[in-house]
This record gives sequence, structure tokens and C-alpha cells, in this order.
Amino acid sequence: MNSQSLRKRASGMALAIALATGAVVTSGVFVAEPAQAQRDKKKKEKEEQPVYSKEFVEAFTPVNNAITTGQDVSLVRPQLDALVPLAQSPDEKNALGGLLYNASIPINDSALQAQGMEMMLASGKVAPDRLGRFNFIAFQLRYAKEDFAGAQPFLQGAIDNGFTSEQYTADDLKLVMFETKVSDGQVQDALSYIGGQADGVKAQGGAVPEGWYRRAVAVAYEAELGPQLYPIVQRWVSDYPTTKNWTDALYITRNLNEFDGQASLDLLRLSNSLKVLSQENDYIWYVEIADPQRLPQEVKTVIEQGYATGAISRDNDYIIESLAIANSAVTADRADLPAIENEASAPGAPLRIVRAAASAFLSYGDYAKAETFYAKAAAMPGADRNEMMTRLGMAQIGVGKFDAAQATLAQVAGVRAPIAMLWSTFASQQGAPAAPVVSG
Repeated sequence: MNSQSLRKRASGMALAIALATGAVVTSGVFVAEPAQAQRDKKKKEKEEQPVYSKEFVEAFTPVNNAITTGQDVSLVRPQLDALVPLAQSPDEKNALGGLLYNASIPINDSALQAQGMEMMLASGKVAPDRLGRFNFIAFQLRYAKEDFAGAQPFLQGAIDNGFTSEQYTADDLKLVMFETKVSDGQVQDALSYIGGQADGVKAQGGAVPEGWYRRAVAVAYEAELGPQLYPIVQRWVSDYPTTKNWTDALYITRNLNEFDGQASLDLLRLSNSLKVLSQENDYIWYVEIADPQRLPQEVKTVIEQGYATGAISRDNDYIIESLAIANSAVTADRADLPAIENEASAPGAPLRIVRAAASAFLSYGDYAKAETFYAKAAAMPGADRNEMMTRLGMAQIGVGKFDAAQATLAQVAGVRAPIAMLWSTFASQQGAPAAPVVSG
């Protein structure tokens, strides 16, 4: 074959590929140019000329003609396979990839389709405006075969090249990446990924889609990944503080932990502060833990609130009895407050007395005094610092020291950390202009 015929065949093949891949072929009008401009143009055209070997062209042309004229693809499948090792240059790989992809469609061969699409992408010759779509097709083909690890680089390519469609927004694709990682068993990596994407959105002043939070919370909850879950929950109710979301957040935190009575009490107190305490069983639990003899005013207040909202049945014998005990104890208990305050204020007061004073004033809503005594107790030897700091933060919220409360609650560690994180979120919302909870 002489060089002239090779150029002709190459030109015909390039046109066929252009049509197969949807490229646009345009014609132009010759305009006389200066000699130097003509030389520069010829040099550029020469540099951009597709590179096809003689062997590739000779093998490719008959197969391409057979497929483009509608012949049965299965009859030339062996020749298609034989073309793969011949495709060495980027142009050859791009050409063959397009042919493989188109050939796969009438025979419904997804493996061949994936091979063709990935070959085109690997060639580096795909037009920039098609990279996003081609990567997404490659992702779908891998995903359909449950090759979740292999699908992810192509999905990232689609994202990086700005692919969107009627079905998928840019945010949707990032959630698809999250789901793909989960499907591949990379749950922690998936959570890190969506967290990083949320950080990016926040850094640009945008709103993180609530669907990201909901899926991340659901996946982390199912996997019982508490350390990864709680920060997501905190951000979720911070950005979307609806009644339903706060209720879900509280139940999630409760269900993933085995809190002791006092920790559970502080979680119930938060539910009450948020006005999402609505189940009779939760009210009963609150009353049991608070104890009408130990914290009579708080028990009395909670029961009366439950009656007023209709959450507690007035026929509940346990509640009736508990309210009676609280009513009979509250007068004497309140009368003891000055003596408790004096005793706890003494320089040598034991931890037991200081803690009891702090607890009493917190239950009566005297948050300023509760703050004083919890701060004192937290610094004493033998104190449960995490409990004291949790309640110190709660008292600071009560007096309106929202920034101080967040700083205090950030110091809580151990099993109480998720409770403190939720109280901290509540503090931030109390300090914000908008109301923290809306219906929904």
C-alpha cells in the first residue's frame, strides 16, 4: 500500500469514527493567508494528525465497514478481539474504543461496551466536553457488574468533569459516590468522603444537602460506628433543626449507648428543653430517674407538663403516685435550699454536698447557683468530671452563656460525649437569632 492510499484509508476511517462517536465534522472556506501563517498552520495540522499504523488500518477498516453497514456483529467478533493488541497509539485506542462500544450495542454485550468506553477514556483523546458523560457511562457499566471499587475512579472522573443530567445533579453524584463506597464495604471511607464534601460546601458558604446527612446517619447507625456517627448527627441537627430530626437524633444517641441513669436523665432533659418529649414512656422514664423524693420540683414540673400536653394519661397510677410524692416533698425540699447552699459554699465542703447543691439548684431552675456549684465540684478530687462538665454546660445555657457552654461541653469525654455534643448544638442554636426547632 502506498502512502497516498494509506492516507485515504486513514481519512475514511477517521470520518467513520467521528460519526460513530458523535463528533462534529465541519467544512470551511479557504482564505488566503500569509506564507508564515500557512507554514504555522500546516505544522499544527501535522502535529494534530491522528497516528495510525499501517497494520492497524488494514485490520480495522474491514471490521469497521462491516459494523457500520449493519452486518451481524457476532460474525466479526473474533476480528474485533484481534484488533485490541494492535491498538498502540492513543488515536488507535480511541478509534477502536469507539468501534467496540458501538459494536456492543446491537448484541447487548455490556463487557464489550465497558471495554470500548474505557479504552476511549484511556486514550486521552476524548473531547473535553464529553469526558464527564463518558466517565459516567463507564461508571454505570462497572457498577452494574458490582465492581464497586473499579467504578469509583470513573464516577470521580464524571464529577471532576462537571457531568450532570436530568436525573443527576452534581450533589446527587457525590451521594452516588458515597453509596458506591458503602456498597464496596468502605463504610468509614464513605463517611470520611461525604464529610469532606460537606466541609467543602460549607467553606464556600453553601448549604449541605440534607439527603447527605440522612444517608450518612443511617449508614453509620446501621454499622454502629458511634465515633463517626455523632459528629454527623450534630451537624445534621445544626443545619436542619426540625422537630423530627432532633427527635431522631436523640433516639439514635440513646439506642447506640448504654447510659446510666444520670446520663439518661440529661438526655431526657435535653428532649424536654427542645420540646420534643412526647411519648408517655419517656415521661415515665424521666420521672423514675429524677425520683420524686430526690428532685421533687423537677418531677412535679415534668408531670404537669405531660398532663398539659396530653402526653401522659391522667389515669396512669404510677404517675399519679409520683406526683403526690413530689407535691408532698417539694415544700420541705425548697425550704432546705438555703442551708444546702451555705454548707456547699463552705471552704471545706465535701464533694457529696457540693454536688447535691448543684443538682438541687439545677432542678429548681436556679441556673446561676447551679453553675457556681458545678464549677466547684468539677475541680474537686474524686468528681465525675464528665458529669459535672455536662451539667455545668447545661447551667450555663440556662443563664444565657451560650459560648461558654459550648466551650465547657467540648471538654466532655467518654460515654457522655455524644450527649454533650447535642447539648452544645442546642446552645449554639439558642444563641442564634432563629428559633432552634421548627415543626417538620
